[in-house]
Amino acid sequence: MEKIFETVAKELKLKVNQVTNTMQLLDEGATVPFVSRYRKEVTGNLDEIEIGKILESVTYLRNLEKRKEEVIRLIEEQGKLTEELRKSIEDAEKLQEVEDIYFPYRKKRKTKADIAKERGLEPLADIMLKAKSVEELVEKAQGFLTEDIKTVDEALDGAMLIIAQNISETPAYREQIREIMLKYGILVTKESKKAKELDVKKVYGDYYDYSEPVTKMPPHRILAVNRGEKEDILSVNITLDEKTRARVENLILKDFLNKNLKDIYLKIVIDSLDRLILPSIEREVRNILTDKAELEAIAVFKDNLKNLLLQAPLKEKSILALDPGYRTGCKVAVIDKNGFYRENDVFFLVGEMHSPKQLAEAEKKIIDYVNKYKIDIIVMGNGTASRETESFVADVIKKNKLDVKYLIANEAGASIYSASKIAAEEFPDLDVTVRGAISIGRRVQDPLAELVKIDPKSIGVGMYQHDVNQGRLDESLDSVINYVVNSVGANLNTASWALLSHISGIKKNIAKNIVEYRKENGNFKNRKELMKVKGIGAKAYEQMAGFLVIPEGENVLDNTIIHPESYHIAKEILETVGFTVEKYGEDLTGAREQLKNFKTEKFAKDNGYGEETVKDIYQALIRDRRDPRDSFEKPLLKSDILKIENLQIGMEIEGTVRNVVKFGAFVDIGLKNDALLHISEISNKFVDDPSKVLSVGQIIKVRIKDIDKERERVALTKKEK
Repeated sequence: MEKIFETVAKELKLKVNQVTNTMQLLDEGATVPFVSRYRKEVTGNLDEIEIGKILESVTYLRNLEKRKEEVIRLIEEQGKLTEELRKSIEDAEKLQEVEDIYFPYRKKRKTKADIAKERGLEPLADIMLKAKSVEELVEKAQGFLTEDIKTVDEALDGAMLIIAQNISETPAYREQIREIMLKYGILVTKESKKAKELDVKKVYGDYYDYSEPVTKMPPHRILAVNRGEKEDILSVNITLDEKTRARVENLILKDFLNKNLKDIYLKIVIDSLDRLILPSIEREVRNILTDKAELEAIAVFKDNLKNLLLQAPLKEKSILALDPGYRTGCKVAVIDKNGFYRENDVFFLVGEMHSPKQLAEAEKKIIDYVNKYKIDIIVMGNGTASRETESFVADVIKKNKLDVKYLIANEAGASIYSASKIAAEEFPDLDVTVRGAISIGRRVQDPLAELVKIDPKSIGVGMYQHDVNQGRLDESLDSVINYVVNSVGANLNTASWALLSHISGIKKNIAKNIVEYRKENGNFKNRKELMKVKGIGAKAYEQMAGFLVIPEGENVLDNTIIHPESYHIAKEILETVGFTVEKYGEDLTGAREQLKNFKTEKFAKDNGYGEETVKDIYQALIRDRRDPRDSFEKPLLKSDILKIENLQIGMEIEGTVRNVVKFGAFVDIGLKNDALLHISEISNKFVDDPSKVLSVGQIIKVRIKDIDKERERVALTKKEK
């Protein structure tokens, strides 16, 4: 274990004790957010990302050691383990190296070479490597004729099959050829026989006759090709050009020192490559490319999700939420400034479909709701009939001079939520359509609290999400949600079990128990009360307490990020400036004024406390509890509508980034479809990764570059004129 920690420390440029101490905490059941925030002295002030990298690297090396032990055991059971073989396995630094060594010993279907061995031709294969001439080889082959092997040619063919298989199972060859194919391979795609039948719209038309070096293929193209192959529309393979192919052949031939049988050896090598090595390595290279593409696609998804969840909430805003529709009307929900559902309705407001009477009634209802509930924002989903709804609402606001703004919200996932168990628990008496409208409205008030209730794959910020490893994707997205939720924290008395389940130390069943306890006993008065909840012991309480706040609790410290285990330090800090905890709660301004001259370093040294811990407690005492989301841009509120007919090339306009991908970003500028800001149009300077300069939820100024009215597509630019 020490060796693993030393390796990881060297790899990540950390001290060995940082890795050792961090892993000890994690192995004992501590969570990454807890260790990052409350054990800074132990870890040497490592942040969540650094701790995550330690965990990932240690886990990989532990799995590597387990696999080494397993492979050694499996080969030993076959009676084929030598000390040299054992050492080569133990010295392997990557899982692939271990698998290459184990490759000849795997249980697989009986091959022609295996049959040749059973017929006693292995000694002839050895002779073939040493014979001085073809004549000598033929003469020796005579001695291997049996009832099963009737001719010299049969005997020689069998020996050649054995050598070809041995070549294909040589780890050094496999490793070198794999590297060559990764560096010089060319991915070639062709349309399949079923393409015309299965791809009527020619979605994959660009790949019907396509080739590209694997080193230049971007992740999204690899995943697109994979999808086309899976759908039986494309045939895909990786080839080598003639020069590289000859290089691969010579790589093996150089080890056959006997020049007298060069032609035979070349024949064996070609057979080994074409029949065994290259198809096998091609599969491995395809897997490596796919794995890399998946990791990048997931990384983009993670980044987009993080930025989406961190969107600034519009706190204490009364919302009139509209889920647009044609035939069945627009579903409406009123949500008060505290996020509580008040009333629902249906508006019929699409001019082309509904009667003048219905339109007039919808207008009157909007005015009435705005006045009755002092509505601040009208929120509309961006799905079916959204633009017709926007046009109607904008006209009503303008015509009646209503003091209200509106915005178009991304409604992705609202229908998923509306039919979910948590929606049924929250609103058992409401129709699914009303639940959907509530979700649309609430995600503006508090995006994080609402979006955690929905499968992240359903909220519209990823690409090729169904083409990547689903287990890996789920794990990655879950880690993002956990990171954001714990960064923001949660109100113990208002948070849903869906939100609570992402808090450090809280599993789904515990989250539900907390909500159930709250229903039966009323609001939590202090953090200690958590210990009364079924399933919460001392360890779980330790992990979760600092991330849960009680704004109106008995102890003012319960509304800070200060952990209960450090309340005594907070008390001592306050006492040094003449305040008690109670007095601090009554006179925050006065206490903070007195605390301005407090010396954290001196206090920590004098009292034997960790300096980082003291700093964090001090910072929590001198400022209000800050929501990290407040530093992000607020959603773009509108009072008038934009139509594609109003657009002109060169026009400057504001928009909201909805999705960031490797080739650019999709921007909501108020049209039915999001406009594309291509990577080449982001800046006058070269941009290699859009996510470095753009993020989901960001409000940007752009110019109209191109308009395709027929296809309702708009291209944007951010380049300076």
